[in-house]
Amino acid sequence: MNQSNRSSEPSKRKQTVNNVALFSVGGQVGCATLIIVFLALFVGIGLDKLLGTKPLFTIVLILGSAPLSLFLTFWLAMRAVKSISPQGPDAKQTKPVEEEEKRE
Repeated sequence: MNQSNRSSEPSKRKQTVNNVALFSVGGQVGCATLIIVFLALFVGIGLDKLLGTKPLFTIVLILGSAPLSLFLTFWLAMRAVKSISPQGPDAKQTKPVEEEEKRE
């Protein structure tokens, strides 16, 4: 009974670490998106005031920030996946093969 609790602790710990990593990626993506959109908004408003074009630069920069935000979201997610998942030849799961060999 005590051993079953011990064996579930590492899996719970690993799940907790994975959840924290996923929340961290979500926070990074959300903050980066907000920063990009607000930066585009304020730069667009500033350029419109400076050049006398009412909504032109604001609209163009806000629409231009969408592809940049999508690219940054993809980049942050891929970076997080690489850091969470194991890399290299040791990452292969050999347990099913070993179990098959033991059965024979």
